[in-house]
Amino acid sequence: MPERIWDKYISKRDQGVFNAAGFGQSAGFGERPVLMVIDVNYAFCGDRREPILDSIKRWKLSCGEVAWDALPILVKLIETAHIKEIPVIYTTGYSRTDKWDRGSWSWKNPRGENLEHSEPAPKTNRDGNDIMDEITPKPQDIVVWKQKPSAFHEAPTMSYLNLLKADTVIIAGTTTSGCIRATAVDAFSHNFHVSVIEDGCFDRSDVSHAITLLDLHAKYADVVKSDGVIEYLNNLPNDLYDLPSGISEQIK
Repeated sequence: MPERIWDKYISKRDQGVFNAAGFGQSAGFGERPVLMVIDVNYAFCGDRREPILDSIKRWKLSCGEVAWDALPILVKLIETAHIKEIPVIYTTGYSRTDKWDRGSWSWKNPRGENLEHSEPAPKTNRDGNDIMDEITPKPQDIVVWKQKPSAFHEAPTMSYLNLLKADTVIIAGTTTSGCIRATAVDAFSHNFHVSVIEDGCFDRSDVSHAITLLDLHAKYADVVKSDGVIEYLNNLPNDLYDLPSGISEQIK
């Protein structure tokens, strides 16, 4: 069996429990997939490749180098989806300028929100919620703005998936232990086939990344490699979806 990213963290006892209970079975893909790219923006990636502890000084939520390592993989996945006319749904965040609507985020990670002790903003013209230039959404793509980890929480994601008649959600992006996990569990709870792309998602913590993938694969999603996802997409017909045109309708 190929080595999995979580193997070095799991004990023989725990592996035995998973095997005995039947966890980690493959659910497979459905017939109408959607690629979801979760929160690959400057707040989580930084505006240049640099060690994470340096990047965090400028972007407090940055994942550092691993974000930039994942970008070429995300580019290939998105390009494949575009060629095959498969929907791509991006998510990113939004908030009031005074941050009042951050709510519970402020209780768990208030760094920089106390104006008296606030840290200097990054010296950049990038807004943290801007999606990375390397994967800028195309006119046919869909962008969902959210304020909490799951793409399904108080956002129109489920409505869009219903409109598309999708049965499969393929997830990439960040962070594996946060927004990826929350989105995957909610997609599972809505009875979608769920796949998380192991080499297409990333986190600030290596152990959080690996253990989250272990747990998702055990119970809620298939954790798969990008090569397998690309092969699956390439074998689909080209006329599954009527995608948005990106062209504004003229008011008559």
